[in-house]
Amino acid sequence: MPDIILHNYPQSPVAEKVRVALGIKGLSWRSVEIPRLAPKPMLTQLTGGYRRTPVMQIGADIYCDSQCVIRELEHRIPSPSFFPTADAGLMWCLSRWTDGALFDATVKLVLGAAGDALPQDFAADRGRLYLGPDWADGLKAANAALPHLATQLRAPLFWANQQFADGRAFLTGDAPAAIDAQLYHVVWFIRGRWENGPAFLSEFQGLEAWEAKIAAIGHGTFTAMTPEQAIAEATAHDPVHISGHDPHDPQGLKPGIEVTVSPDLDGGEQPVSGTVVAASVDTFTVARSDSDIGKVHVHFPRAGYRVNIS
Repeated sequence: MPDIILHNYPQSPVAEKVRVALGIKGLSWRSVEIPRLAPKPMLTQLTGGYRRTPVMQIGADIYCDSQCVIRELEHRIPSPSFFPTADAGLMWCLSRWTDGALFDATVKLVLGAAGDALPQDFAADRGRLYLGPDWADGLKAANAALPHLATQLRAPLFWANQQFADGRAFLTGDAPAAIDAQLYHVVWFIRGRWENGPAFLSEFQGLEAWEAKIAAIGHGTFTAMTPEQAIAEATAHDPVHISGHDPHDPQGLKPGIEVTVSPDLDGGEQPVSGTVVAASVDTFTVARSDSDIGKVHVHFPRAGYRVNIS
């Protein structure tokens, strides 16, 4: 198998989720540091326009969104499993909340609390990405609603804290699971990026002990790679052959259909255009060609993404 390459930057909470996932499996990987702000020309050359963080690359296969990354890592390296109990379906359902409403509330709290101290270029970029076209009003509203936002985070963290009342080490038992990484990135973000985060989290002693265990897992073993080297890796490989479609797909996605893909929230991002190679209930893949790289497969999750048939 070609090297696992993670296109990320150190401050990204979603990248931290994937770095912890790589640590849970004890993997060796290559790290390409990408810009925090657009444009990200060498990343989007691989993805066809997708610019969110992180992106995983294995040869000429490009995996967008942490959902796809975790699924593919589990498929390629099944042991140790991200799903050490019989609750995989429940964990995926719960991850739509940790990665969705819970993370969104955390972003609003962190950005809102930063107020005027937030660099304007960063505020414009992340505000548009997470709050939509009316991001400036959204940031003002978040700043005015900080106690409410903290309350909305406190209740679910209280519930998570209760999980550890029986002495378990991780959320589902004695072994770390995908859901541990998926909740941890929210806690990591609160602690590191909100001035009141450490004091806010100190109420939850079980959660803090769990947080320390996750941090101790680490990120596996990684070495730096340049963007140019990552592009050369894609050029040197062919995408893995896959096929298939879901006969119950509400949009009727099948191989050969031309589509454009973008995150479900209007973040002002460039859609990715390509030809459907395979589609299932939770993942789909498009093929695209770049004049310098050649053919790549770009993989997306179905949940949280909009597919428009050309």
